[in-house]
Amino acid sequence: MTEIAYVRGDATAPQGKGVRIVAHVCNDLGGWGKGFVLAVSRRWPEPEAAYRRWHRERATNDFGLGAAQFVQVSPCLWVANLVGQRGIRTGRSSGVPVRYEAIGTALGLLADRAVELGASVHMPRIGCGLAGGTWDRVEPLVRERLSARGVAVTVYDFGA
Repeated sequence: MTEIAYVRGDATAPQGKGVRIVAHVCNDLGGWGKGFVLAVSRRWPEPEAAYRRWHRERATNDFGLGAAQFVQVSPCLWVANLVGQRGIRTGRSSGVPVRYEAIGTALGLLADRAVELGASVHMPRIGCGLAGGTWDRVEPLVRERLSARGVAVTVYDFGA
């Protein structure tokens, strides 16, 4: 099992060489406009366009909780849109939108793709921002689904 590396920095500027996948959690409503996705969209337009199309055409594809979409943004760089959030948090919401089981399922799909590509995975603390999750619940999923399969994972804490 490989260890998770924790660094300060921007997950949209993944460190290292070789094939890299930037992973993040999306909601199941087709909404894209707050949180880490804004940084993704500033860097690359393709992941947002692909996610919106994936949601719009959901009657004929696998879009839903636990699904993963992989968008290539350069020859050695991919973005993984992981659907791990039920809805979004609003002022009237009770509970948090994060769905740990869905994140675990999507991480399994991410691991398959990372192994296939020989890629490392780079992410913020997924599911712990607007989704309302806690890292003590997400980190074991990352270890079980990615690290246990030998996938190198770097988690980025934004800041200097």
